[in-house]
Amino acid sequence: MEALDALVRGGKVRYIGCSNFSGWHSMKALGVADRDGRTRFVSQQIHYALEAREAEYELIPIGIDQGLGVLVWSPLAGGLLSGKYRRGAPLPEGRHREGWGEPPIRDEAKLHHIIDALVAIADARGVPAAQVALAWSLGRPGITSLVIGARTDEQLRQNLPAADLELTAEERLQLDEVSAPPLIYPYWHQAATARDRLGAADLALLAPFVQGESRF
Repeated sequence: MEALDALVRGGKVRYIGCSNFSGWHSMKALGVADRDGRTRFVSQQIHYALEAREAEYELIPIGIDQGLGVLVWSPLAGGLLSGKYRRGAPLPEGRHREGWGEPPIRDEAKLHHIIDALVAIADARGVPAAQVALAWSLGRPGITSLVIGARTDEQLRQNLPAADLELTAEERLQLDEVSAPPLIYPYWHQAATARDRLGAADLALLAPFVQGESRF
């Protein structure tokens, strides 16, 4: 943190952020910066997608609580949420054809349930599935922006309109439910015993469970 602070004070860097930190890494770095009067992180760049919502356990609540912008890398999960990977269909050309493990696919059946829901909403809207996935991410609590990483002009033309795509509450609920992460400890305990004391950062994860939309 001292080295990063020196870069800011020297005019070499305007702002600093972290990427792919765990929750305790982020909070330790922020605590050291506050203790020593040094420059704090203003953002974190993380992986977060319908297929991989683990960041809701710690990283997104930290962003909300500590005022960190959240920049999402690979919001389409390396193309898994583009709509071209379908249940029972041959794998299309792309990095997943060669066993790409970023992100890892831990539950293939759940992934296809998510893709099915995405494609159904996209078809009803007359837009690409990728737009729906990106619009979902943009509308989640604490999210500042997405790093879309388009490889072609066509992908860019398909993805950019997601910024203006407004999903209905019903569409969001459908996607939330099909992709919901399991409520691990201590969060199931907090949802059961502290629902009257939860703040905005807690509710980024726990809102559906304390509002009766989901069960744990």
